[in-house]
Amino acid sequence: MTGTIYGVGLGPGDQELMSVKSDRLIRNAKHIAFFRKAGRKGQARSIVEGMIPAEAVEFAMEYPVTTEIPLDDPRYNAMLSAFYAEITAHLIALAKAGEDVVVLCEGDPFFYGSFMHIYTRVKDQVPVEVIPAITGMSGAWTATGQPVTWGDDVLTVLMGTHSEDVLTKHIRGTDALVIMKIGTNFDKVVRALKAGGKYDAAYLVQYATMGQQSVCKLSESTEKVTPYFSIIIVHGQGRRP
Repeated sequence: MTGTIYGVGLGPGDQELMSVKSDRLIRNAKHIAFFRKAGRKGQARSIVEGMIPAEAVEFAMEYPVTTEIPLDDPRYNAMLSAFYAEITAHLIALAKAGEDVVVLCEGDPFFYGSFMHIYTRVKDQVPVEVIPAITGMSGAWTATGQPVTWGDDVLTVLMGTHSEDVLTKHIRGTDALVIMKIGTNFDKVVRALKAGGKYDAAYLVQYATMGQQSVCKLSESTEKVTPYFSIIIVHGQGRRP
């Protein structure tokens, strides 16, 4: 019998916002895999604290150090490709030995998640099942206490890693806006929001739905560099009765 690799969506961070299926798979897992930076516990692993069986075998998938290499440098993709080849070989071996493996995925596995790179490498070799979840951005706009879209508003989701020109172009052309992966791109994103005319309407949400959640108008933020788990929200103001 071949085991199954489960890409389990954890939702935005609050255990109570996980699906019943995700909760069941985690609490009954024999093998748990999760991404983390070297030397860190990992955000996904932190979210499920207290849920994993004591006898479960944990497999920490540690990202290679790539922050000093530009995204467009061929070495960047080469390092990540080698990393994904190594970890998927381990996961495939477990599955072929008849073991089920639960891979923890922050947010939804198919929404800008690292699990996608596992999925494309294993789906033709062993059974894979993806468990969808509430996205981090949904938790973020809910935390602001306002609907993010009205009527026929257009919602655009941007990565802060884009160039300033690309960010500005899309910011100008949308009604509602989500910007993710802010981190060290914070100053660039702020400039693009100002150029695109949406800076004053933007909210900064950090650690949405988690214990350390904070919400404020971006223009009132005193943060110079925000944590990786930060999302900027601009609400649409479209048609309503």
